[in-house]
Amino acid sequence: MKTFTATPADIEKKWILIDAEGVVLGRLATIVANILRGKNKPTFTPHMDMGDNVIIINAEKIQLTGNKRDDKRYYWHTGHPGGIKSRSVREVLEGKHPERVVTKAVERMITRNRLGRQQMTNLRVYAGADHPHEAQQPAVLDVKPLNAKNTRSA
Repeated sequence: MKTFTATPADIEKKWILIDAEGVVLGRLATIVANILRGKNKPTFTPHMDMGDNVIIINAEKIQLTGNKRDDKRYYWHTGHPGGIKSRSVREVLEGKHPERVVTKAVERMITRNRLGRQQMTNLRVYAGADHPHEAQQPAVLDVKPLNAKNTRSA
């Protein structure tokens, strides 16, 4: 029995649509990261971009558990002395680009190298319910019933 290693000719990419409304951020990010890496496929090969294309809609309606909406902060540095800045998740979600919360969560679960950057190009996140990828006929993946903890009870 030889170990199977995928070649570029063996890779078959699909399109998957995920509705993020009411889904807990971290649980959604792990599911999406596994799909982007291709770990959900039996032909998974660690050094190849095996993952599917993922479309996430309603990113502005994502849920966070506990007090993370106010306590979790995103930091960056301006490059000037004393130039560290931060924003809370609430400020980002209520701002101009609420989809960046989901993008950052998934990005931090993907390997930080050339392959990871290539895999992140297969992720498309939209704040609202509309997306321009109807021509690809994406298969809908409902992550809410996969686990009772995937949704936050009010």
